[in-house]
Amino acid sequence: MDSCVTAAIAVSECDAVAFLHVSYGQRTESRERKAFNDIADHYGVIKRLDVSIEHLAKIGGSSLTDERIAVTEADLGSTEIPTSYVPFRNANMFSIAVSWAEVIGATAIYIGAVAEDSSGYPDCRPEFYEAFQKVIDTGTKPDTHIEIRTPIIHLSKAEIVRKGVELHAPLHLTWSCYRSENAACGTCDSCALRLRGFERAGVRDPISYL
Repeated sequence: MDSCVTAAIAVSECDAVAFLHVSYGQRTESRERKAFNDIADHYGVIKRLDVSIEHLAKIGGSSLTDERIAVTEADLGSTEIPTSYVPFRNANMFSIAVSWAEVIGATAIYIGAVAEDSSGYPDCRPEFYEAFQKVIDTGTKPDTHIEIRTPIIHLSKAEIVRKGVELHAPLHLTWSCYRSENAACGTCDSCALRLRGFERAGVRDPISYL
């Protein structure tokens, strides 16, 4: 959902967009890829890159990639890092995005990071992206200028839902569940945050739940 709303913002702000999808051996890999392609089709995006960083699954350490670790029930009041945290995932993804952006001449990379998630996911914090901006500036060609844009990083889930509705983002095409590829479980961290966001926004969530 966060990526979809971010994509809607990018489409509204940019003359042309390219969409990147990264699989990392997660449980709902095929369903997330379907959502990516459905959203890209919705916006008529021709330039797409779909890659896999399955080494994160081989490394393990997350309930999203390791079948031996259970996806826990959501505890939205917790400040502990949840089992669903994939170690340094966003840095791996962002490195791919920067490489591609430099090749195709993109001047900005949009990512749907949300600081509301950062108590559990350290690579969703604003400080992480500020540091990564310095990495991009230091590690690319002198004539390369790529700006990281995190347009929803300071929004709550409810505000993200409202922003999506305002921009007519195809929220019905999105997928957030960590467990299931059919009907969403409704109880994992991602589902719980999503459902609370829709409830607080006063908007009906358009996807199906168990």
